[in-house]
Amino acid sequence: AQLFSSIQSALAGAERVFELMDETPEPDAAAGTPLRAVRGEVVFDQVHFSYDPGVPVLQDVSLHALPGQTIALVGPTGAGKTTIANLLTRFYDVDSGAIRIDGQDLREVSMNDLRTRLGLVLQDNFLFTGTVMENIRYGKLDATDEEVIAAARLANADTFIHRLPQGYQTELSERGSNLSQGQRQLIAIARAVLADPDILILDEATSNVDTRTEKHLQEALLRLMQGR
Repeated sequence: AQLFSSIQSALAGAERVFELMDETPEPDAAAGTPLRAVRGEVVFDQVHFSYDPGVPVLQDVSLHALPGQTIALVGPTGAGKTTIANLLTRFYDVDSGAIRIDGQDLREVSMNDLRTRLGLVLQDNFLFTGTVMENIRYGKLDATDEEVIAAARLANADTFIHRLPQGYQTELSERGSNLSQGQRQLIAIARAVLADPDILILDEATSNVDTRTEKHLQEALLRLMQGR
């Protein structure tokens, strides 16, 4: 039975590899017009989108976020909240309509340029095998150790990191499975602090954590949101 289970697991892994190989490559992320200095005006103009043809997820969605404004999207599972975040970061493009930042249509903007201006904190963030320091530095690859530690302090992550066996040099397992959900979220927020984005997107960033951890997350997010 154990051998059969191992074979099943290996086959499932191989299937995922082939699915990845079949994916259409993303267009050149560096191509397009540079994004001008961002003030933060975000406009969804009659946006239609579907993951599968004929199964609409968003229909004629329009919204207008002003610079410095905080917009909350509220609705049941499947209402399209995460889809709106995915479209703003151009993980997908709209079927029709337009999304603009400061008047620039995102389809005409360099994706590299766009994504360096956006900070995204998800409900379940991806951590890599490597040290805590390396995982936070992913937000800004040329950051110094001092900048990483300063970002961790702003994110309320420094205290728990110092309690880890080797502090910032503690090795994380795949997906950060040797940390709690709340600790993974604090590291993700530290990444976003370090990246210093112009626009911040939070996708249920404080869900699935206990009340005490949520308080620490909210304090960190309030600091991160200042001036965004």
